[in-house]
Amino acid sequence: MTAPSAEFATATLRRLMAAVEIPSFRALSRAAGVSPWTIAQLRQGRIAALRVSALQAIAAALGLSVAEVLAQFLPEAASPVAESRDRVAALQHEYQRLQTQLDTVTQDARQTVEQSILTQLEPWMLQWPTARHAVSQNPDLPASRLIPLVAPVEHLLTMWGVEAIASVGDEVPYDPHCHQLMGGSAEPGQLVRVRYVGYRQGDRLLHRAKVSPL
Repeated sequence: MTAPSAEFATATLRRLMAAVEIPSFRALSRAAGVSPWTIAQLRQGRIAALRVSALQAIAAALGLSVAEVLAQFLPEAASPVAESRDRVAALQHEYQRLQTQLDTVTQDARQTVEQSILTQLEPWMLQWPTARHAVSQNPDLPASRLIPLVAPVEHLLTMWGVEAIASVGDEVPYDPHCHQLMGGSAEPGQLVRVRYVGYRQGDRLLHRAKVSPL
């Protein structure tokens, strides 16, 4: 696919900007949230070199879809020839494929980061609820002043969908799938007391709650 000339690309961009009353290339840069260098690349006709996210942002600022922007900047798209339309459609399809791939990579990267941080937080997650319960039973302990300091960590876990399995001191029916006996024995459904909370994230069990028979 032939890249548009700098003259054609600049004129095309000016026309699209005028349609939405964007007065300058710098104003377009601000409206799209992209760098002036990115706008310069588009003016040079190097639309194929732009990142997918940048092209999407520019299209949104111009009030157009990505496919419409591509059709404006590709010389072939200005012709009614069916082959040109097919090329534009193929490029749009490639854009959609890349966007889907980017979304998948982003989600995978987030899960990787979350898992890494959860691994680092594991000792705190398992020990803190029990320590907090002990402090709540004796508010005069100096450690009681530390409780508000960990509120941001608890909020972070909530944002990630990490939920505690019961609370320390709760008496709950024993479930071997989410409870771990610290001693003795218990039958499923028999009441046990939670000593250390467990955690789950959605359908995934992170840690079983540690319990003891009553």
